[in-house]
Amino acid sequence: MPPSVAVVTDSTAYLPQEEVSRLGITVVPLQVVVGGRPFDDVAQIGGAEMGEALREWAPVSTSRPAPRRFTDAYDEAAAGGATGVVSLHLSGEMSGTVEAARTGALDAPIPVEVIDSRSIAMGLGFPVLAAAEAAAGGGTLAAVADAARRRKDSLRSFFYVDTLEYLRRGGRIGAAATLLGSALMIKPLLHITEGTISPLEKVRTASRAIARLEDLAVQAAGPGPVDVAVQHISARARAETLAERLSQRLPGLAALRVIETGAVIGAHVGPGMLGVTVSPVPS
Repeated sequence: MPPSVAVVTDSTAYLPQEEVSRLGITVVPLQVVVGGRPFDDVAQIGGAEMGEALREWAPVSTSRPAPRRFTDAYDEAAAGGATGVVSLHLSGEMSGTVEAARTGALDAPIPVEVIDSRSIAMGLGFPVLAAAEAAAGGGTLAAVADAARRRKDSLRSFFYVDTLEYLRRGGRIGAAATLLGSALMIKPLLHITEGTISPLEKVRTASRAIARLEDLAVQAAGPGPVDVAVQHISARARAETLAERLSQRLPGLAALRVIETGAVIGAHVGPGMLGVTVSPVPS
């Protein structure tokens, strides 16, 4: 029997398909437009293809799903027996996706709790997984939403980019614009705070930046139980090396994932991105 609460998210969570299938999560894709051709994120285009398009300087843009796609997802959940939906999405400071979900919820046949994760990638993915696990355990709409909020409020995300140019071109640079003047001389470390991308530190070389990323993740994790995701765009070797080092340094590591994020993130950060999301496991 399916859970009475359905969980819906968008493609920028970049959850492994096996977990999406196991937990019955519905994923509504954002769109990516490359050279005038639209593609559904994940289903039709991935991070590697986006990296190649960026290297070739193809015109690239992204767009939120239409509200109707969310209404359709909520209708399908109701038809499958759900009595409520928790719908979690990437930061409203970065995209209009969460507003599209709220608009779509107005026509839903069952109650829909729409949550702004204030993050992206596994900063969204971990709250989605927490919600889906709570739903699978028979949680009420309020309990499933609370599980998601507790996860989103406790996690930290840090990332490294080879250049700020793609963030600048995509208009998602936020407070990190203060680093642009010295962008050619530094390797920026960024984090997500208050739903936006903000500068954290300036490092002179890529190797030092990645070592610092490791230290930041260890500090954020502390001694308690944590789930960790190492995320990358066309940088699997770096990501696996970082994951191996974190597995040796985190005594409370519960689960560790290495995930290549997709085209929407790739369009805005470019190839070479390396990120870490640290999510404490609730007691």
